[in-house]
Amino acid sequence: MPPVADPDNLEIKSLIECHSNFITRRRYKRFLEVVQNRTRYLTIVLEDIFQPHNASAVLRTCDCFGIQDVHIIENRNKYQVNPDVALGSSRWLNLYKYNDNIDNTMNCLSSLKEKGYRIVATTPHRDDHTPENLSLAQKTALVFGTELVGLTPGVLAMADDYIRIPMAGFTESLNISVSAAILIHTLTNRLRNSTIAWHLTESETDKILLTWLQNSINKPGLLQP
Repeated sequence: MPPVADPDNLEIKSLIECHSNFITRRRYKRFLEVVQNRTRYLTIVLEDIFQPHNASAVLRTCDCFGIQDVHIIENRNKYQVNPDVALGSSRWLNLYKYNDNIDNTMNCLSSLKEKGYRIVATTPHRDDHTPENLSLAQKTALVFGTELVGLTPGVLAMADDYIRIPMAGFTESLNISVSAAILIHTLTNRLRNSTIAWHLTESETDKILLTWLQNSINKPGLLQP
């Protein structure tokens, strides 16, 4: 007996077909190409980043290398996208902000663990793993901390693993946006060269595609090829 089609997803597919008529064929083809390279197998968490240009640079990197979801923890610092740095990348990502509780870090990481993510803390002070040898056998959430003091003790306590970028100079660590770019590039490249099922599901792909189409139609300047 053939599987029963999800009526909600059928409606989304119908909306995609309708909305796609309002943008150029060239642009719609580009949407299809990009969404096929998106992943939720690897996700990014930013804890209390207080320099907007750094966090915005991370968003740009996520878009460039196909990371769809970014989780933003706001305990003391509120994050606003810097448009000059992000260059519109936030429109193509799913951003999740955690700012309703006293301990938003716990809320964010607990939620990710419930969804099957392994929490990997980025820190130069632990020797557990490097970008080349970190296991990718499980969905992974990379957590980045503040520019001056790094991750809070709460993250380090909840982490399942730790990752560092080996340094050969006197300075012990890189700027957060540079660190994120190196880690995201290395890990996404490893995923794409592996047999791991890192792609989005059909339902996830359709929902993201519909959101992109709706955002484009609502912004006339994006309708140009």
